[in-house]
Amino acid sequence: MNKKSLITLSWITLGSSIFFFTFFSNEKTLENFGYNLLISAMYAFGLGLSNGYVNDFLNKKLSWADQTRLRTITGIIATLIVNFIMVYLCTYLNYVVIQKVATAEDIFSKKYTFSIWFMINFALMISAFLHAKGFMEELKKTSKKEVVEQKLIAKSANAQFESLKNQLDPHFLFNSLNVLTALIDENPEQAQKFTTSMSKIYRYVLEQKDKEMVKVEDEIEFAKIYCNLLKTRFEDSVNFTLDINPDDLQKQVVPLSLQLLLENCIKHNFATSSKPLNVRIFTEGKFLCIENNLQVRELLTESAGIGLANIVQRYALLTKDNVYIEKSEENFKVKIPILIEKNSQKMTTYTSQTTENAAYEKAVKRVKELKGFYGNLISYCIIIPFLVILNLITSPREIWFYWPMLGWGIGLLAHGMNVFAIGKNWEEKKIQEIMNNQK
Repeated sequence: MNKKSLITLSWITLGSSIFFFTFFSNEKTLENFGYNLLISAMYAFGLGLSNGYVNDFLNKKLSWADQTRLRTITGIIATLIVNFIMVYLCTYLNYVVIQKVATAEDIFSKKYTFSIWFMINFALMISAFLHAKGFMEELKKTSKKEVVEQKLIAKSANAQFESLKNQLDPHFLFNSLNVLTALIDENPEQAQKFTTSMSKIYRYVLEQKDKEMVKVEDEIEFAKIYCNLLKTRFEDSVNFTLDINPDDLQKQVVPLSLQLLLENCIKHNFATSSKPLNVRIFTEGKFLCIENNLQVRELLTESAGIGLANIVQRYALLTKDNVYIEKSEENFKVKIPILIEKNSQKMTTYTSQTTENAAYEKAVKRVKELKGFYGNLISYCIIIPFLVILNLITSPREIWFYWPMLGWGIGLLAHGMNVFAIGKNWEEKKIQEIMNNQK
């Protein structure tokens, strides 16, 4: 409990003592006002401090954001126990110790039942305010934390994605120049054709490298040109086969993935006319595959490891679908996921503004739900005691207040179950769980 809470309790003490002294005190004396002030302070500080400490203790032990259901159930049980104890204790001190108008046995008799029941409802109303305030503060902190975390994740993903894309230019150019250098010595005419084709290919690289995904059709057309380029150098030593499902041509893949995988095939395998390297590009289910027969050769220089690792990392930033690598004694196969549609044109569309708006809307919706429930609870705690008083004053022999108290209470309980993820929210979670399992 902070200083502000103590000041609030002091004002409640003063206000309630003035109210009871004005309307319910027969003797308007300074001594009687002192008694009212003492009794009001005892109830206000006793109930206020006990509920405040219980609420603070539960907030430290149980998180509203991560353990909402457990926090709610524990809060209700602890609040009921503490309030019953404190109300009976304050009533005992009031009537037995201070006013000396009753005995300890009288406190548990019917004579003080209404007074105790009224104070318990009043105490529960105070608890409802405290728990609602605690939940909203926790929700606000969690929402802000989630927004900040999502911003950091998005910025990190953007930076990582840009870094991976920037590897492609020098990597492709370096490997292409190596091929061109070898062709100049082996076949100058072919080297000239290679240079012309390489300019077309490099234009595609420049056009596509800034995109997250491209159509399978575009990537296949590029692969054909690149295969012809490799065929220019290796002639009959390399064979390429394409078998693509037409239904997959308008779907999406990571750009330049086939180019990097084709480079890997050439780089890590030897190819001769007697033992040609056979490369097959085909679709298999929801994957675009590239497979070659294994003819492993020893590399004179250590591989930079950019090609396959680059593809795996870029897919990891865009989708939960994995890149699969299958290796046997005879073949080496890489399967890259075919994506149905792009989730975003740029990584930046996933970042702060969208995430922040979603988190804010979620928080606003949750606060409205809680505000409605606690408004209902507070109305119940105020109106039902009023109906009890009205019933006992107007027709004490005909007790009818039980009916609105019971009916409204059942509705309030259902409202609480719905708000605290036991009703409709439980159904939504179960549906989502079943859908995830089916996937």
